[in-house]
Amino acid sequence: MTAVQMALLGWLVMAAVMLGAWLVATARKDAGIVDVSWAGGVGGLAVFFALAAEGDVGRRVLIGSLAGLWSFRLAGYLLLDRVLGDEEDGRYQMLRSGWGDRANLHFLWFFQVQALGSVLFAVPLLPGLFSRQPLGQWYDSVGAVVWLMAVTGETLADRQLAHFRSRPENRGRTCRQGLWRYSRHPNYFFEWIHWFAYVFLALGSSYAWVALLGPAVMLLLLFRITGIPYTERRAVASRGEEYRSYQRTTSAFIPWPPRSVS
Repeated sequence: MTAVQMALLGWLVMAAVMLGAWLVATARKDAGIVDVSWAGGVGGLAVFFALAAEGDVGRRVLIGSLAGLWSFRLAGYLLLDRVLGDEEDGRYQMLRSGWGDRANLHFLWFFQVQALGSVLFAVPLLPGLFSRQPLGQWYDSVGAVVWLMAVTGETLADRQLAHFRSRPENRGRTCRQGLWRYSRHPNYFFEWIHWFAYVFLALGSSYAWVALLGPAVMLLLLFRITGIPYTERRAVASRGEEYRSYQRTTSAFIPWPPRSVS
C-alpha cells in the first residue's frame, strides 16, 4: 500500500469516526468529544500506518509506539477533562453561542474538518515509517529524547492544572503554579515540541521535509485556529482583570521567567 492510499483510507475511517462522534455530541449537547476523537484518531492512524508501511521494522515499531503512547495519553486526559467534566469546554460554548440555531450543522462540518486534521497530523509520520535507514542512528536518539521531554512536560502541565482546579478555593482563579508560572499555555508548548521528535526520526528519508508539517501545522492551529485565541478570550471573559494581569506578566507560549509590572 502506498503512502497516498494509506492516507486516503485513513481519512475515510476518520470521517466515519467523526460522524459517530458528532452524533454523540449532538445528543449530549457537548462538543468536547471532538478533541478525544481527534487525539485518539491520530494515534490509531499512527499504529495503522506503522503496520502498513514498508520501511525499517525497528523504526516503524518505534514511531508507531511513540505516536500511539502520546495519542492515547492525551485522549485519556481529554476524556476526563472535556467529556466527563462538569460542562462543555468554553471554546465550544463560544462557538455554539455564535452559531445559534445552526450550531449542530456547523459542528458537523467542524467535526469533519477535524477528521481531515487527524490525517494531516499522521502524514508527517510517513517519511520515517517508509525510511529504509536502520534504527540506531544518532538522530533517532535525539528524536526519542525530544519525545520523552515533550510528553513529560505536557503530562506535568496537565496534572498541575488538574490539581489546581480540583481545589474548591481555586474556582474562578488562574493557575500560576509550576509550569503555569512561566507560560500561560505550557501544555500547548510541549505539544508543539513533541512533533519535532518525528522530524528527527525521519532524517535519512528522501521526504524528510514532510515531517516538518507536524510542528508547522500545530503552531498554526495553536495560534490562529482553535488553541490560544479561543482559550484566552474565554479566560478574559470569565476571570477579567485577574487574567489580564496574568497576560501582562507571563509568556503566552515559551516558558520564561515572569515579567515584573510596575
